[in-house]
Amino acid sequence: MAERPPSAAVLILHGGYETGLAAPAPGALNLPGLRMLPVSRVVSRAVRGDSGVCVRRVRYTHRGWNGSRQDPLHDALRVLDDLRREAGDIPVTLLGHSMGARAALHAAGHPLVRSVVGLAPWCPPGDPVTQLAGRDVVLLHSTRDRVTSPLASQSLTARARRAGARTCLVTIPGSDHAMIRRAPAWHRLAGLLVTGLLGLTPVPQRVAAAFELPPGAAAFEGTLSLDGLEAGGPGPLRCGAERGC
Repeated sequence: MAERPPSAAVLILHGGYETGLAAPAPGALNLPGLRMLPVSRVVSRAVRGDSGVCVRRVRYTHRGWNGSRQDPLHDALRVLDDLRREAGDIPVTLLGHSMGARAALHAAGHPLVRSVVGLAPWCPPGDPVTQLAGRDVVLLHSTRDRVTSPLASQSLTARARRAGARTCLVTIPGSDHAMIRRAPAWHRLAGLLVTGLLGLTPVPQRVAAAFELPPGAAAFEGTLSLDGLEAGGPGPLRCGAERGC
């Protein structure tokens, strides 16, 4: 019997480098790819109860973003086009880390994409946001990240909200860019967000509240602390110098 096409999908996009035209290293030598394996396993387990959801990794042609070439973006769009030919207009959530999160944000204008979860995303100030209109976007960022900027993530969520996206930033105090410190929190929240954004489980209440903010809301209003989120504390928290973000 032929396998049925998926009814929804999650695409995993690992990190990379600012520049690099060589192919990503294979297997265990691909450290950015290894960082996303635990996240991919958690997400796969989270959607396992719904056999119609597939989880796939985007494989890169080159290891770097490479300026205007935007190589991983084109890799992501190719996979999305293939998926559309295979399964039709199914909802897709993009889940990316660092450079992979940047590629996911850029690829969000594809007709299949309904939502983006970005882990420690690379969000340069000039990156576009109009492609995020009508999408749900949740970014997770360590307050101690020294590779990519949590403040840039906060700025992007505000700009995207003004462009018509529903957005939220969740800060993870005391972690790092590689998601090693407080790893279980990253993995757990990624799984919870993906299933929520696909409509399989409820979205965390405070994230849902951030989604309902008006377009002109201040950047800090859509910023939550993971610790407050898990404790169920009231109201959004500022992301500023007093919180080390």
